[in-house]
Amino acid sequence: MTISSTADTTSPQSTQQKIEAMGRRAREAARIIARADTGTKNRALRAIGLELDRRRAEVLAANARDMAAGRESGLDAALLDRLELNDERIDAMISGLNQVAELPDPVGEIDDLKFRPSGIQVGKMRVPLGVVGIIYESRPNVTIDAASLCLKSGNATILRGGSEALHSNGAIAACIAAGLEEAGLPQSAVQVVDTTDRAAVGALIAMPDYVDVIVPRGGTGLIERISRDARVPVIKHLNGVCHVYLDDRADREKAFNIALNAKTHRYGVCNAMETLLVAEQIADEILPRLAAAYREREVELRGCERTLRILSNCEAATEADWSEEYLAPILAIRVVANMDAAMDHIARYSSGHTEAIVTEDYTRARRFLAEVDSSSVMVNASTRFADGFEYGLGAEIGISTDKIHARGPVGLEGLTSQKWIVLGDGHIRQ
Repeated sequence: MTISSTADTTSPQSTQQKIEAMGRRAREAARIIARADTGTKNRALRAIGLELDRRRAEVLAANARDMAAGRESGLDAALLDRLELNDERIDAMISGLNQVAELPDPVGEIDDLKFRPSGIQVGKMRVPLGVVGIIYESRPNVTIDAASLCLKSGNATILRGGSEALHSNGAIAACIAAGLEEAGLPQSAVQVVDTTDRAAVGALIAMPDYVDVIVPRGGTGLIERISRDARVPVIKHLNGVCHVYLDDRADREKAFNIALNAKTHRYGVCNAMETLLVAEQIADEILPRLAAAYREREVELRGCERTLRILSNCEAATEADWSEEYLAPILAIRVVANMDAAMDHIARYSSGHTEAIVTEDYTRARRFLAEVDSSSVMVNASTRFADGFEYGLGAEIGISTDKIHARGPVGLEGLTSQKWIVLGDGHIRQ
């Protein structure tokens, strides 16, 4: 496919027609991909990885164009971090493709096949969703993650990346097309929208005849708009307001390392800690040490009244800070009386993404796991592990904080559903 070097100036009507044509091609390709055997899908995945490696210089050059344009247009540091590709990130993309190829194929799995008193056998078969539309901002690696998971799970996909990653996505799309062709699969199984016209999003989310589910990955504004306007089901999360609670029975070294990593490993990601909760019994001991480490990394601290009494170099937190997803080197800190107070805070302010407790008390850990209602809940681990690759999914299509169909990192199984199957031998109902 070709990607223009400037913004597409097509009219809304022609954009609508273009997206509808992509939808028709995707629907046709979905039938072919759904019946493709595991070996063919795996060959395509590995071929895409080889193409990425072979065309590495082209991909990096395309990304450099996007990065230069992003800096010129004033993209903030978090978005630039998401946009940037380098050898390490391309290696991770290739590794993700190979890992997805090695994963068991969920398509066709039959569960709970049982005989009924009538003599028939009844069970459930796992099948692809069909056509998955994915709308995302900044991160060009999502193009590979989404393509690999949709392909392995037997789905066709239409990808609409952000305009800031136009050239990067175009270069990656060429690798995907070459890999699909190498494996004898239709290139229309993975289509990348090559227009920056925003009308493309409106068209894509309003095509129930051609698209079975939409997955948005981006800022709150994008996801709110898609959730409001989509005419097809949406798998999504709005914010990543993640919490770490340092219990008074925490190992102090574990608590320090986890609290530091969860915030500073990467700032512009949805699984970074945004609020640190600290039991009052250990606050005087651990907060000064943590604050010094955060200051070395130029993290701005905003704390409750108790925190302000402990830390001199800390601003007062406002009510808005407790529900803010900063995606930046800013951290809200609250000292709480105990684990119940921490869970109360999480229940009020969490976005349902990821929460962690650091404690050596097994009973408290089990309570935290059972009572905290988020898509990922952790004990003695950094929230940065809330990721499809880290969970062994190979990659992820996104994070879902919904409670129906898929929750947490969405991998292969989340891109399939189950249908009832019945096996008989001439049985008729009496």
